[in-house]
Amino acid sequence: MFFPYVYLAYLYLVLRLIVPLPLHRFTRIGLGLALLLVCQHHMIQKWVFGTMFSPEIPRVFIVLLGWLYCSFLLVLLLQLLADLALLAAWVLRRGRAIDARLTLRLRYAVVAAGTLLSAVGVGQAIQAPEVRRVELAIRDLPPALDGFRMVQLTDLHISRLMHGDWVREVVERSNALRPDLVVITGDLIDGSPQARAGDVRPLADLAARHGVIASLGNHEYYFGAERWTRTFEGLGMRVLVNRHATIDHEGGRLTIAGVTDRVAPRFGMEGPSTRRALEGAAPDAPVVLLSHQPIGVAANAESGIDVQLSGHTHGGMIRGVDQVVKRANGGYVSGSYRVKRMQLYVSNGTGLWNGFPIRLGVPAEITEFILRPAR
Repeated sequence: MFFPYVYLAYLYLVLRLIVPLPLHRFTRIGLGLALLLVCQHHMIQKWVFGTMFSPEIPRVFIVLLGWLYCSFLLVLLLQLLADLALLAAWVLRRGRAIDARLTLRLRYAVVAAGTLLSAVGVGQAIQAPEVRRVELAIRDLPPALDGFRMVQLTDLHISRLMHGDWVREVVERSNALRPDLVVITGDLIDGSPQARAGDVRPLADLAARHGVIASLGNHEYYFGAERWTRTFEGLGMRVLVNRHATIDHEGGRLTIAGVTDRVAPRFGMEGPSTRRALEGAAPDAPVVLLSHQPIGVAANAESGIDVQLSGHTHGGMIRGVDQVVKRANGGYVSGSYRVKRMQLYVSNGTGLWNGFPIRLGVPAEITEFILRPAR
């Protein structure tokens, strides 16, 4: 991922961390080569497996690689901060040199802190998510839908990392909420239907009064959206591909619309179209839109969407770094937003991609929505 930038980051760490170490030259060369392998392991996986998104290797190695790669990025960030602090100290000291022993100790501290934070973050990332409860106040909500409970799952990224036992725990936590409806907003998987057959099987046990409705994310397209759509339908889901479904709950109607992901045209498939998804929808029913990425938000608000549910950002994964992810996603990264009359909710994600498995201050979530009439 972002391979040219990773090379620049690698060179920076070699020059600032490895070259100055008081070690034998061959030891420093070995450290440099090891760091190169770590920072380019996504590219290596692509060469070996044909994709960097789903390496079919034992889980323990995925966790180890994730820890090493996240350590690389955190050490990079901490070293940048340390160098800024050293530069400020040099300016304040009017160009007088800083004790070399201090800078050496600082380098060791940077590596220790980065690797420790990475271990904590990876440990948090692979845990089963907690439930986050959110009330959605919707204008003109039919009285029968007051208190309607809807669970959102998203970005499960079921893989060798987020395996079948983890999926089963997610399903049990969702079922314990006894929802009226379960919606899944894309990126359910990483890997082919054959590779993930056992891991996705627990999804068939998801229980809700009105069933399970899903939309597709970018990762489904990477591994064959049509095949995965059939697989999901075989597990009892309704997959909305620029379509909608009408939920009739005790006489009150709710429209659930689902759009494709914006990468779909790259694979010869139709891109997201809210207009097509709403064709024939009941004009008096509130509309909840399932859109994997938080895009087209202003246009969706103009289209009369009441609520848009999205994921994709994983909440930014690391507090502070989430602001970078926010800028890359139109200003939306985590939680609730108001866009004109529409409410947008961006989930932190139920799981996350195995290539960057870290969470620091941004917990995974199973989101339970309770619908209420706007006062």
